[in-house]
Parts: sequence; C-alpha cells; structure tokens
Amino acid sequence: MANHSSATTREPHVNETTRTNTILNALKRRAQAVLNDRSIDAQSRAVIRYALETNDPWLAELVRRADAEEDVFENLQSIETDEDDSSYEKLTALTEMICRAGDEPATKSAALLVLLDTLENATHSKAFSNMAKHLAFTRCAELNVYGMVDTQIEVFENQLLGRKTLVS
Repeated sequence: MANHSSATTREPHVNETTRTNTILNALKRRAQAVLNDRSIDAQSRAVIRYALETNDPWLAELVRRADAEEDVFENLQSIETDEDDSSYEKLTALTEMICRAGDEPATKSAALLVLLDTLENATHSKAFSNMAKHLAFTRCAELNVYGMVDTQIEVFENQLLGRKTLVS
C-alpha cells in the first residue's frame, strides 16, 4: 500500500505548552513561598513540601488552604475527593494498624493487604495513596521520632565521612 495521506499529525500548540508550564511554575513558586513562610505551622509546611516533591495532584489545593491560613495538616482529610468519609476513616484505621508498635505480623499483613486493595479500587488512587503516605509518615514519626533522628544523623555522618554502608 502506498504511504500517501493528506492527514497530518497535530503537534501541540506552542502557546498551550507555554501556558501549562507558566501555571505549573507559578504553583511551584507559591508552594515555595509557603515553605519559606515561618508563620505557617511546621506540619503543614512538611505536607506541602512532600506534595511539591512528589508532584501531588492536590498541591494547588494544599497551597490554597495554607494561603487562607488554614491548618493544612489538620484539614487534610477534608480535601474533597470522590471517596466518601468512610474511605478516609478506613485509611486512617488501616494506617494505625500497620504503623502501631508491637509484633503483630498477621494483623499488620492483613491491614496492608486491605490497604492495597482499597488503593487499587479508589477513584483517585494517586491522591489516596499520597494521603496514605502522609498518614503513615506522620504516625511513624509520632511513634519513633528519636529513632528517625538517630537514623538521619547516621546517614548524614556516613555522607560527611564518606562511608558507603550503614553501621549498626
């Protein structure tokens, strides 16, 4: 067959790409301004920093709430998604089961399996998984803040002194 066609592929218009990049850059600048604003609580800034680093789809909403002087961390569950309140409660309960202290491998494994199924079936799975990561990180930090600090000190020490492996 001949390869002749009068149809051509449409390239994205330069103005569309430029406009999208301009909007994304403005959002990143606003997020950075929030991170530099010490009047905003540290937990809210940590959530926004993580959202910025991971290109979280809720970054714009988080920044808007911070600009409105809302406690982003406390209001994280109220960000509207298609998921209902019971899904958030389920996520919180599962995160608690997985992160709590103690040796309960059967319970923790089952909770992880249910969490993965919930994430797989969520309407906005990326936003829902980011929320799960925020909750897990916060819960683990509450349980083991000194252990996390000790680990980070060890990592920094290894980087500064040029060691390749972690020392136990």
